[in-house]
Amino acid sequence: MKTIGMIGGMSWESSLEYYRIVNEGIKTRLGGLHSAKCLMYSVDFAEVEALQHTGQWDAAGRMLVEAAEALQKGGADFIVICTNTMHISADMVQAAVPLPLLHIADATAERVQASGIRRIGLLGTRFTMEKDFYKGRLTDKFGLEVSIPDAPQREIIHRIIYEELVLGIIRPESRQQYLEIMADMVAKGAEGIILGCTEIGLLVSQAESAVPLFDTTRIHAEAAVEWAIR
Repeated sequence: MKTIGMIGGMSWESSLEYYRIVNEGIKTRLGGLHSAKCLMYSVDFAEVEALQHTGQWDAAGRMLVEAAEALQKGGADFIVICTNTMHISADMVQAAVPLPLLHIADATAERVQASGIRRIGLLGTRFTMEKDFYKGRLTDKFGLEVSIPDAPQREIIHRIIYEELVLGIIRPESRQQYLEIMADMVAKGAEGIILGCTEIGLLVSQAESAVPLFDTTRIHAEAAVEWAIR
């Protein structure tokens, strides 16, 4: 079994889900008392968030590079960045550390393709929805047609993530707002929706959606299990 190197803490609410899903996956696949061989470097999200919202992406990326270097020294065989937004620094991390990096957008896009869906909606932080590092990868590498909510809806999605979900706050009224935005995206042609923030799966579930939902936390963690045992 390979050792998974996880860069977590963004937020620890979703990093906890990564740890749980990875270990459940290893137990399911290997049985008995098996659990995942893994290391987690958990950053201080307050420091990362401050850099994100002031546009200091290189500085935020250097924090992830330091984490990846520590994981490499600790014996990790590959790197998993346990967040969608900070995959904006994935190329920086990959260039600095000679370990394979399991990209969250790639794992998700492969799952979308396998479902036969081409027109996909994307929810996430404002950075993930608006910047090209994520949408562009889905389109250019996988040929997906990606749509995002309109500007006022994007602000709602972003605010709930940073003011509630990363703090472990789950509010029914916020869930309803998300569901209304998702229904609007479906009405405009989305055949499925990517939950492109690792905390959104804590708020909405497949049972509440008329179209397939692609929970990036679960998809990424399950892909890490496959990499670990293949």
